Amino acid sequence: MYNFRNKNNVYLHTVGGDRANYISTTEHRGSPGSRIRRKASYFELWFCRCCQSSIFTSSQAMLTRSGTRILTALRLEHPVARMVVDCVRKHSKATGDGSKTFLLLLASLLRMIHAAAWKEPAVSRTYSSREAAEAATARRLADELLAFALEELDDVISAGVLPYGLWVSWEDLTAKTPPPAHTSNSTCVQKLLVSFFHTRLGQTHSDFISDLTCELLRNCRLKRDLLPSALQFVNDNFPALHTPVSGFPISCSHLIEGQVIHRDFAVSFAHTDHQPVKAVVFTQQLQLKLHDEGVVLKVGSGGKMMENKSIVEFSAWSEKSLECVFAKLQCLGVSVLLSAVKQSAAVLALAAQAHMCVVECISEDELSLFAQLSGTTPVSHCWRIEPVNVAFLTFCRPILLGVHRYVHVAFHDLEERTMVKPCSVVVCGPGEGQTDQYACAFQDAIRMLLTTCKPTDVTVTTVLSDRRTRLHTDDHSDQTMPTSFQQCVLETGCALPAGGTFECLLSHALLQHGRRCSVSHILANALLNVPRLIYSQSPRHFLHIQTRILSFILNQSHTFSPLCKQGSATDLGHSAGAGAGDVPPVDSKLSLTCCRETGVSLKAVMLNSGLDSLGCKYRLLLAVLQCVSSLLRVDTMLYTHTALNTQSCSRASVSWEGSEDEAEH
Repeated sequence: MYNFRNKNNVYLHTVGGDRANYISTTEHRGSPGSRIRRKASYFELWFCRCCQSSIFTSSQAMLTRSGTRILTALRLEHPVARMVVDCVRKHSKATGDGSKTFLLLLASLLRMIHAAAWKEPAVSRTYSSREAAEAATARRLADELLAFALEELDDVISAGVLPYGLWVSWEDLTAKTPPPAHTSNSTCVQKLLVSFFHTRLGQTHSDFISDLTCELLRNCRLKRDLLPSALQFVNDNFPALHTPVSGFPISCSHLIEGQVIHRDFAVSFAHTDHQPVKAVVFTQQLQLKLHDEGVVLKVGSGGKMMENKSIVEFSAWSEKSLECVFAKLQCLGVSVLLSAVKQSAAVLALAAQAHMCVVECISEDELSLFAQLSGTTPVSHCWRIEPVNVAFLTFCRPILLGVHRYVHVAFHDLEERTMVKPCSVVVCGPGEGQTDQYACAFQDAIRMLLTTCKPTDVTVTTVLSDRRTRLHTDDHSDQTMPTSFQQCVLETGCALPAGGTFECLLSHALLQHGRRCSVSHILANALLNVPRLIYSQSPRHFLHIQTRILSFILNQSHTFSPLCKQGSATDLGHSAGAGAGDVPPVDSKLSLTCCRETGVSLKAVMLNSGLDSLGCKYRLLLAVLQCVSSLLRVDTMLYTHTALNTQSCSRASVSWEGSEDEAEH
């Protein structure tokens, strides 16, 4: 167990820790705003140190590179810490990425806001103290930052960041023989996935998992090649579409056509390979119970209904009714029974006599996916079995994956009924924890791609619709981006070279925009701290990258030049200021067409740097600003003393002391 402790004796315990969180009296000092800033700085300092080893122990070892997984493993009692973790968890669940950057940007913004509030002259009559004045100023700045993001950030990104991006072509996934992820001909989707898996799983397995993800999307694609719908289908049904298998290397992961039901046959029968195999789904028990637990059954108490009746006669009637149900199933040609609950011994015996297979205790997610793919509905009552409840399968047979035996089904005439061609992915790993890590990274990558290809403006409107409506009701002059350009951005998605390019580009654009808006300087400086902290182990590397990006921007006379320059596309992360004097002026529509035509050359140049999703970055920025605004609205914190659990205090614990200079970093 690790007990992470800073100089103010704030303990962060992993799951399974011996004690609850302890807040010392030194944490009570200062205003709520300063305590919030310190708490965010603790997260930042802890993340900068702990995420490098990626090994945490509680009651068992946990190997992970996922920032969200690490945060949710902490047992936190401080309300600010819980608020921050909830914000990070909500953002990561929606986009699948960005937890580490979320904390770094959050801490940086809080420091910048506090510094700006401290510099302003104290208002003596309005507020009783200097701390109250600073807290009010900080709240005002946070609200102004959020309002600026809602009103003007779209235009700043469109003018200063978007022209240097690369539009992702989702049609590359439909190729019959796609290139491997590690080659120079790899698609933009593959480069997005490789960059994502590199941070989550390491460089060794990123190419393999990227190729496997692309293969899954190609197999699950819909008619008319609507990739967003395919991504949504995989994301919604991922628990039922993947099977974790421990004890094998990750290179053994593969796809299986059809659906894998993670249960074994309760009753099996050999002849289930004839086509088509007919199956029925039941959500309740087939045999009526004599009575439920806790219910008193009165027999022979008088009355017409119970007169001359006995338990023996009731049981005989129940068995006869069950035989009628199986006779109905045989008339329909049903040979497979799928049940959400455990069936009685009589049901299993009759199924064996009728040469029917029975699979019990199937999860709700798997039954929902089965009903969706088969186009049938589960049987609500055993007396009401209709032809519409019968699913047609190509086969239903056992499959051995690792040490477990499951049920493998394939659907008959699937393309005629549905638009999806399902495939189950088998995720292998050396141990249970690593297998779970690979599966989580797999699903988060699907969420990242879904966020990238989703319309950015639509997503922002759904999250912040009321406030944006109030801001834009009377004035539509702020929509300066051309309509055709905006439609293309919403249609395809955009990616940027990885490694701090987005932060550097947006910081430069905000500083240029800051001549009219002071809060943009705060946001610009906070954004620049993110790559500075990422490259904290090599400050010269950060300065080198920043210099090359700024040099590239200053030497370009036309915003679309880097994407439209035929044959010599320039990479922001690897080239230092290619001149643009030989590029003729073009308008936005022509430039956009050129961008798509020259995508191949740009992808080849961007091979070594990887790609980041602009949509994910944009949503991350909005989520952090909303979190900052919520945190700074905290006026008072009430502290209560809780008893510590000392049952396992004898266990060894490792504490982490934070030094003065580290806390100030």
